[in-house]
Amino acid sequence: MSTRLKTIGFWAATILGPTSFVIGGVMGLMNGPEVVSSTHHLGYPAYFPQLLGFWKLAGAIVITAPGLPRLKEWAYAGFMFDLTAAALSHVAVGDGAGDVIAPLLFLALVFASYALRPASRRLSSPAAVSSSSLVAAYAEAIAA
Repeated sequence: MSTRLKTIGFWAATILGPTSFVIGGVMGLMNGPEVVSSTHHLGYPAYFPQLLGFWKLAGAIVITAPGLPRLKEWAYAGFMFDLTAAALSHVAVGDGAGDVIAPLLFLALVFASYALRPASRRLSSPAAVSSSSLVAAYAEAIAA
């Protein structure tokens, strides 16, 4: 895949997926009637939307902003937890297929954003450690 096409794919998936969590985050923080109703329907406590709203908003900002690669890893993981929990919550209360599939479609966008992210948005790989340097460090530790 060309770099240009990969960049376009990354930004499209990121804007439609993780960045769109700004909307859900703000809605959760505002705790409007539709959020309260949905939260009650799923069996979650009344304070849950505000807690989740804060983390959705923070995660969307971290993923969209440049830098912060370690926080990006946490944000992507958080969105994965949120979206799989949302799908399972809808299954648990007997909601229809559309309510179960919707969070899974957003999860696909989150995965696409994660997979297509450029090197500047990834954690750098740890330096390779040779077996001889490990043996030397172990021998030095034993001798001390």
